[in-house]
Amino acid sequence: MIKKIEANKVSWGIIGVGDVCEVKSAPAMQQIENSELLAVMRRSEDKVKDYAERHRVPKWYTNADVLIADPALNAIYIATPPDSHAEYVIKAAKAGKAVYVEKPMARSLDECDQMIQACEQAAVPLYVAYYRRRLPNFEKIKSLISDGTIGDIRFVKLELYKSVDPDILSAITSSMPVNWRIDPAVSGGGYFFDLASHQLDFLDYIFGPIETVFGFADNQAGFYKAADSIHGSWKFANGIHGSGSWCFTVDTVASKDIMHIVGSKGSIDISFFGESVVNVALSNGQHETYTFEMPTHIQKPLIETVVNDLLGVGECPSLGTSARRTNWVMHELTKEYYTV
Repeated sequence: MIKKIEANKVSWGIIGVGDVCEVKSAPAMQQIENSELLAVMRRSEDKVKDYAERHRVPKWYTNADVLIADPALNAIYIATPPDSHAEYVIKAAKAGKAVYVEKPMARSLDECDQMIQACEQAAVPLYVAYYRRRLPNFEKIKSLISDGTIGDIRFVKLELYKSVDPDILSAITSSMPVNWRIDPAVSGGGYFFDLASHQLDFLDYIFGPIETVFGFADNQAGFYKAADSIHGSWKFANGIHGSGSWCFTVDTVASKDIMHIVGSKGSIDISFFGESVVNVALSNGQHETYTFEMPTHIQKPLIETVVNDLLGVGECPSLGTSARRTNWVMHELTKEYYTV
């Protein structure tokens, strides 16, 4: 049985205070009721000390094991790249600490299973940072579908086309460090694992698990090792169909970011990574546009559910078990490329 924390406050420690912790996530831990950020860790002493001073965090460490062992902490947020997620989740679980880990959950299904098993054996909860499950624009889509606004859902289509970041090209042709997202050994599968994981997880949230997947992936441009073009189709357990196309080496004129949901009485369109606008078209000719203001700290609504869940006054919708399903879908879409 999973145990929640015994204290009346969630006391956080963070492993890996990089960019994601500047605005998106960590500051929210200091604003949510019955939540506090007590310690941060980064290997660079100068950088972690600077972060702690700027964000008024009382403790800082350069060793993750020392942070995990801190008796004042009862929850660990792992905000490192995916190649160390499994290692730190397992260590935190063995120390009896609740775990909140960045997405994607891990590089592989095997790592996901190791993380889930470690947390189950230690009876500690495992949460994953798929924060769109609690953002207002995505919650609106869920409610529109649940209310039957566009009727019975027929299919959903994802399209995400991006041009190559000039900084990546510069790094490849120089001695500069290469962005970890394009290194499969670190990310698990390039920008696809980084970005499509958000999309596929949200589909799991509103439609339930995907049970059948067909896909193929290639590296067409040759800029880096990860697959840069992925295409596939799938079927949800409830019979809804889906398809997706991702390419990360198009010209800027071909850039695209859209999710298109089609039902028996209308459709819904939204940009996943752009403006927070939901467009609804109905069979009677009516069109509705909903615009939402995003929270300053984008992960705050989800982290609040984590805190409430740990204190026994609510539930978090993003768990290791659901995140593992997203990793499975990505694996199925890219497995031929990454097993060659």
